[in-house]
Amino acid sequence: MALREKIQLILSVKDTPHRISIAFALGIFIGMSPLFGVHTLLGLAVAYVFRLNKLVTIVGVYVTNPWTIIPIYTFSTWVGAKCLGINKILPDIDWRHITFSALVNDFSPLLIPFIVGTVLIGVLSSIVSYMIVFHLLKGRNA
Repeated sequence: MALREKIQLILSVKDTPHRISIAFALGIFIGMSPLFGVHTLLGLAVAYVFRLNKLVTIVGVYVTNPWTIIPIYTFSTWVGAKCLGINKILPDIDWRHITFSALVNDFSPLLIPFIVGTVLIGVLSSIVSYMIVFHLLKGRNA
């Protein structure tokens, strides 16, 4: 689904601007979260619990997709590392003796910056997305 189609879909939902904006913003937050692999299920569950539009929430969740996930998660990890005062982000890797357990060990120091960064970027992105969608929807009703 193209970006224009996603925007038209969101603008065509019959609900209050606040509820549509909340559904999209929660989807954005979930999509940016470090809980990779359960984004869709979590988005549907949150929409169900709060009685929000499931489709709008999932559109927000899918802002993180196979084309955007690497830049989003890389940037978020970098932001988390900067917030935590970590200057050296990439570990030294012995490429001659690479194993899965060595990779896990080498990249484990990035776990906390990854979590901090994705939560921070998720919160900021959801706030901005709420304001944008709410503004677009208020313009629709004007």
